[in-house]
Amino acid sequence: MSFFKSIFSNNRYGNHKSKKNTLKGEKKPFKSLEDNIRYIKEAVYNTDDLKEREVDFCNRKAILLYMEPMCSHQKLYDYLIDPIQRTIKEDLEEVILSPELEIAEDLNHAIFKLLDGSCVILLEGEKRIYIANVPNTDKRGIEEPDNERVVRGPHYGYVEDLSTNLRLLRKQIQNPNLVIRYYKLGKITRNKIAVAYMHNLANAELVDKVDQRLRSISSDTILSPGFLQEYIEDHPFSPFPQVLNTERPDRTMAALMEGKVAIFSEADPTALIVPVTLFTFYQTPDDYHSRWIVGSFVRLIRFSAFLISFILPAAYIAVVSFHPELLPIDLAYNIQGTLQNIPFPPLLEALLMELTVELIREAGIRLPSPVGQTIGIVGGLVIGDAVVQAGYVSYTMVLVVALTAISSFLVPSNDMSTSIRVLRFPLMFLTSVFGAIGILFGVMFLLIHLAKLDSFGTPYMAPIMPFRLRDLKDTFVRLPIWKFNERPQEAHPQILRQEWNSREWENNEEQH
Repeated sequence: MSFFKSIFSNNRYGNHKSKKNTLKGEKKPFKSLEDNIRYIKEAVYNTDDLKEREVDFCNRKAILLYMEPMCSHQKLYDYLIDPIQRTIKEDLEEVILSPELEIAEDLNHAIFKLLDGSCVILLEGEKRIYIANVPNTDKRGIEEPDNERVVRGPHYGYVEDLSTNLRLLRKQIQNPNLVIRYYKLGKITRNKIAVAYMHNLANAELVDKVDQRLRSISSDTILSPGFLQEYIEDHPFSPFPQVLNTERPDRTMAALMEGKVAIFSEADPTALIVPVTLFTFYQTPDDYHSRWIVGSFVRLIRFSAFLISFILPAAYIAVVSFHPELLPIDLAYNIQGTLQNIPFPPLLEALLMELTVELIREAGIRLPSPVGQTIGIVGGLVIGDAVVQAGYVSYTMVLVVALTAISSFLVPSNDMSTSIRVLRFPLMFLTSVFGAIGILFGVMFLLIHLAKLDSFGTPYMAPIMPFRLRDLKDTFVRLPIWKFNERPQEAHPQILRQEWNSREWENNEEQH
């Protein structure tokens, strides 16, 4: 055993615990070029993907340090290596062609920029550090999000590149009041976060609250916006989402125009919108691209689907087990005929079918798209027919579960759809014990919970609780666009009426 210990302690992978590099504070460069190189290499533990390139600059030695996977080799040659080798100028700052050049005197700062895709240039006999941004910009094309498709309107969405997403947002809002703030979260991974808001619209208290919650996050890493959502939401134990996820720039723009705040994360195509209300999750861009009568009709169908997906299984259990007298006689006899040979009580019958639907849904998501669609259609038909033929479930139960599943798909937000799917199970248990009274108590508890919820200080049930009549023009129905002459008060925007008061900006725009 001691022989193996001596082997591992002497190879280059051995003494990894002998030195701890925290990279805290500021570190002034050394006088010696070799000492600076050694410090940077030791800070990243001599990782193999750190590359070193020596070039001649006016009879002086220049060292280029860069992370091979993070930098574009073509940009590295075009912007740095070729100009440095060919120049006769003495000032390196005038030679480098990179559009983003930074000069620093802090080795620790240079190391973090190195990890972000920049090239660090150390020049012999000079303490200044040149940092040129030459990142590798491989990314997928801009396409419409699969989970937020629209019939009319823009057919593009965010991608896994923060700068691209902010560019898409800037294209939607070409206004100097659009402010972007950057954050670095994650003690180890240093994930880049961006916060966007309209300076003249967003409430200062809302912006400060977002800033405080982001700065208070203490975590080694932020894997996705889902991490941020759990850290910053007001009621983490509530089944209802208090942050809206979207991959559409037009929807983000609409939220910012109401005085809300958007949060972006590097390497993720999702924007988080705060604050939100319950009705926000039932609004889609199609509502505003269609005529107001059509948009209102479709939105009413969505709210009806919310009630169906939440209450219908519990209502079936209540009627069959406790209150058959509520049905017309012919319908009651028809349902009774389908239940004669079913060995399970209505609760187990409903649970069996609901869990089967959830299994098929998850299988369809995890499998490749062509196979997932086949599983969803064939699995539903085959399993549904099989359990009925075997006498485990009635035809009425299959119909109820099918309507419930279809209604849950009508919810535009996946987070809200999942919440409803989860909540209908406790409601089914309540109904199996107390009948229709269980449904009443379940709905009452749900309304009390929703009334107590808030998102960044905004009541979750606004504008119903507290009641604001003028904000009802875009809740259950959508009135004509020309009726929207005031912003909703849910985010407490600085400018309530939708009018632009900056004559100076209008004059500047006319001059250009």
